[in-house]
Amino acid sequence: MIKHKNKICIFLTLLFLIMNIVCINSKAFASDNGTMMQYFEWYLDDDGTLWNEMNKNSEKLSKAGITALWIPPSYKGQDYKDVGYGVYDLYDLGEFNQKGTVRTKYGTKEELQKAIKSAHNAGLQVYGDVVLNHKMGADFNEKVKAVQVDPYNRNREFSDDKTIEAETGFNFEGRKNKYSDFKWHWYHFDGIDKNDGKIIYKFRGIGKAFDWEVDTERGNYDYLMGADLDMDHPEVVNELKKWGLWFTNTLDLDGYRLDAVKHIKFDFYTDWLNYQRNKTGKELFSVGEYFSGDLGKLHNYINKTNRTMSLFDVPLHYKFYSASKSGGNYDMRNLNNNTLTSEDPTKSVTFVDNHDTVPGQSLHSYVKPWFKQLAYTFILTREQGYPCVFYGDYYGTNPNEDGEKVPAMKDRLDPILAARKKFAYGVQHDYFDNQDIVGWTREGDREHEKSGLASLITDGPGGSKWMYVGKHFKGKTFYDYTGNRSDKVKINSDGWGEFKVNGGSYSIWVQE
Repeated sequence: MIKHKNKICIFLTLLFLIMNIVCINSKAFASDNGTMMQYFEWYLDDDGTLWNEMNKNSEKLSKAGITALWIPPSYKGQDYKDVGYGVYDLYDLGEFNQKGTVRTKYGTKEELQKAIKSAHNAGLQVYGDVVLNHKMGADFNEKVKAVQVDPYNRNREFSDDKTIEAETGFNFEGRKNKYSDFKWHWYHFDGIDKNDGKIIYKFRGIGKAFDWEVDTERGNYDYLMGADLDMDHPEVVNELKKWGLWFTNTLDLDGYRLDAVKHIKFDFYTDWLNYQRNKTGKELFSVGEYFSGDLGKLHNYINKTNRTMSLFDVPLHYKFYSASKSGGNYDMRNLNNNTLTSEDPTKSVTFVDNHDTVPGQSLHSYVKPWFKQLAYTFILTREQGYPCVFYGDYYGTNPNEDGEKVPAMKDRLDPILAARKKFAYGVQHDYFDNQDIVGWTREGDREHEKSGLASLITDGPGGSKWMYVGKHFKGKTFYDYTGNRSDKVKINSDGWGEFKVNGGSYSIWVQE
């Protein structure tokens, strides 16, 4: 009996010690805020060095507060300069001599796998860019019966049926059936364009039509570019599922960025994502590019796809764009209204700019540099949304065709990223009560030492705002982590402080 009691005492003592160790080290197990980086920009040099650069930068980015990298389309495009959206061979990750090159714009398959391994070792997730809407750079032409449709209303046919030469034959001779022996022919597509999109043809044949449940812009926005995949064709659907599993496993991906989802029948990705998740056993975070400022369309797509993916908050991006070019006359109280982040935050990925919105691109809506830091303060220190930092903002972009470029902002973004990583936790309080100066606070949590903050941004004159940070900060002194202000703020006995911001600027106040 005495021995039994001794064993119980020893067990309780060990349990007590383990619990204390866990409590002492709880900070080590605390979950930091997730922050994605879009790790490319449109005008990168086509010198095949991005994967090697990613390999070198992953550790630095992890320390800066990045937790995931969205990499560009990593398969062979129609030529070696292709950014990746002119998809030729989904199975060629820079391994085969096709389209005049072995590597892609970004490097070889071996270099890519090495870069992803380094990212994982640094604690970063990696999301692959999935482009399944179209193919380009066909190996041979085929004769196809087609009808011409109005580019501005694809529901309107305005020619007789005719036989055309279509770039629809893909046999990938350089790959020699490795990984897949699937060959693409005209009947795997439902349309193609001529003359840089000025002429659009819809194919004729049994079951041939543009998919009906797509974005309603231009009547039916199934067709975007290239040879448009027919997502009603069972061979196409099965091949894309097979490829997705190969792609995910080959690169050990943690998720996807899904291109041009508004141009693909809405139920396709529901099925495709469920298949990938079931087969891999991974969560596979996914965000779709539904580029529309119509919030109702975003809600509709999320619901129609059974909430299988997040979407980029395009309406919020457009608000940043409008505010940046309003000369200080934007009503900042509206920033948080009618956005995906405010209405469905768990399905929202926030961003300031991306490869499509920079000068020279078709979706040009570039947020002016003076406002970018305000916008990043908004997406990085608030509770709602999953923020995405743009490579082109962080490192700068190369000049576009007109010589315009985006300046690097790494030195100014690093403190905002660090504030998110260290301080942006706990209950949030909003102060969107002034047309120029808006702010919010976070009360912090127990897992992150000295966490909690107060953020202010203004597109107009500087000023101050009384905001509540929490009674547990009574008597504490706050300073501006960005360095924009040199004064200090003392928190009163009720947990309030008067925080200040300079004109056309931002400040992030944290505890000393």
